[in-house]
Amino acid sequence: DFMQAFWDIEEVQSKAIQHLASFIRDKSALPYLQTFTELITFAMKTHVDSLKLQVDGCSLLLEMLSQEQDVVMALDENVTSSLLDTVRKYSENEELLSLVCTLLMMISASEVAAENLRKVGVIPDLLSILRNFLHNEKICLSCCGVLWSLAVSENNVDQALLKSAVPVTSAVLQEHLQNGRVMESACSALWALSLQGCLTENEYEPTTALLLDVLRMNLERPVLVKNACLALASLLRLSEISALRFITDSKGSGINVIKDAYHLHFDDLEVVESICMLTNEMAQYDEVVLDLLSQKMEELLSEIKSRFPSR
Repeated sequence: DFMQAFWDIEEVQSKAIQHLASFIRDKSALPYLQTFTELITFAMKTHVDSLKLQVDGCSLLLEMLSQEQDVVMALDENVTSSLLDTVRKYSENEELLSLVCTLLMMISASEVAAENLRKVGVIPDLLSILRNFLHNEKICLSCCGVLWSLAVSENNVDQALLKSAVPVTSAVLQEHLQNGRVMESACSALWALSLQGCLTENEYEPTTALLLDVLRMNLERPVLVKNACLALASLLRLSEISALRFITDSKGSGINVIKDAYHLHFDDLEVVESICMLTNEMAQYDEVVLDLLSQKMEELLSEIKSRFPSR
């Protein structure tokens, strides 16, 4: 009531947000989190010129969402629109964008909220943020997470917009090759983009080589291996050029890379399934089948079959 009575007074809203911050740590606040979310985002929208209020509001929303995922499910278009207003107003403020992008990633996990993000037109803003802050690991991880949620959805997203996300996502991969968490997120985004047919013919070969580099540098990370293999499988399904690059890469054949991945993660069903999907896509090309046979992939597949007989 206090916040609603003094919407136009920035200092009142700021103090109220600080008061809410102490209150939400109490379990008794759980039934009111949805109302608090609406109050906070309305305060942020009303006082979009106040950087302090934006930072405090985003920090509090992050704390609330990490406590109670049900809040995410109920976020409406007004909330996502308010966060996008903040992104556009403070497009050069790296610290605040880092907070907002993390929020957007958490929100986009909900299909309803992802649809709202799509409606308010978040993709061009995400791509602009990625281009401007390519060095920022946290921003790259979050933005690629949102891209994945939007691209993987069955609802049609503007194809031209998604196509423009491919070079930006590839740039993230190149910039953060040794950062496993960022790579996991970027590989997911690239996989979703390739599933939607967003890569052009000119992008098949360099993207295949890039994903092979990602695998080589991060073989010990199961989630990343799975995501990269799924992205590669999608590329090889589309193009023989990708398949030939996979087996003739100047740094060594991709077949050896996936064999190494299997030996590291042979007990991880999701990784093994992604390797099988990738191998299956390779097997559609006669020239590649010869390489699979010469590299004794048949033996590895037999081992997988005996290890997972029910699959």
